[in-house]
Amino acid sequence: MMNRSLSVRSKKSHDSPAEKSAPKHRFTMASLRGIQQPELSKKLFKIIKSENHAIGAYESASRERISIASQISDWGEATGDDSISDISDKIGVLLSEIGEQEDLFAQNLEDYRSVLKQIRNTESSVQPSRDNKAKITDEIQKLKYKEPQSTKLVQLEQELVRAEAQNLVAEAQTRQKLKEAYDLHSAAVIERGEKQILLARHMRRLVQLLDDTPVVPGDVRPAFEHSAQARQVLNDAEEDLREWQPSFDPIPSSATEMGSNLMPPSATGGSTAEPSVVGGEDAPAQLESPQEKREISGSTAVQSEGYQPQQQQQ
Repeated sequence: MMNRSLSVRSKKSHDSPAEKSAPKHRFTMASLRGIQQPELSKKLFKIIKSENHAIGAYESASRERISIASQISDWGEATGDDSISDISDKIGVLLSEIGEQEDLFAQNLEDYRSVLKQIRNTESSVQPSRDNKAKITDEIQKLKYKEPQSTKLVQLEQELVRAEAQNLVAEAQTRQKLKEAYDLHSAAVIERGEKQILLARHMRRLVQLLDDTPVVPGDVRPAFEHSAQARQVLNDAEEDLREWQPSFDPIPSSATEMGSNLMPPSATGGSTAEPSVVGGEDAPAQLESPQEKREISGSTAVQSEGYQPQQQQQ
């Protein structure tokens, strides 16, 4: 709403956002990648794809809401009633801002979706290690049954330890990224809800300025005397949006307590660190006001040497 015009009338333009068709979902190579992935990452692939469709729906809803805002303003002007014209135009401004908040919500969901992709990549990369762990475990059990004194048992047990370490790394990353993803998601839902409630309350103030007292035949309805108050409502709404701050508590995270070898400080002789906060000062997942550019990056990943998730594109 910052630097927004106090009117949303279309200036007689025939182009409207509603006339722009929403992007269609077509069969792509990404669909084939989803079929070829391991079971866990395949499930995440479906979630990520479904979220992409949902985000597109929010973007479409934003365009429709902005279009409706312009239409209600144009209709009010066409009535020839000064009070309806003024109030409907300012209602259109607030409706348009509600549409902008819907688009901002879609952008925040895209940040959350990008973290889901990191989880999918981790799950996909660690699957060979999980399969190898199961294979080694099976070989150890067979060897203990057939040749309990075999020297090969030591080698297999060492391989099993390495495989378990890789699995623990992936598990830690998945837990950390899952918290980060739904911290972003829930924060976006709260921001959208609180800002839209804020705008709706100011809209109710505008509606109250419209006099709906019946006029008997022969009488003339008094001239609209609340133009200054209606304009002040928009100024108040703009000020409230500018001063909005998140009202939710940050989500704590203990991920930074783990070292690169996935061992807590208590096990390595180090000092115990204070838990960081997902979405707080120690992590970049915090949502900013709509006037500030957000730079959402993943919080510190817990990775061991020699293990890096493969990057995939969606």
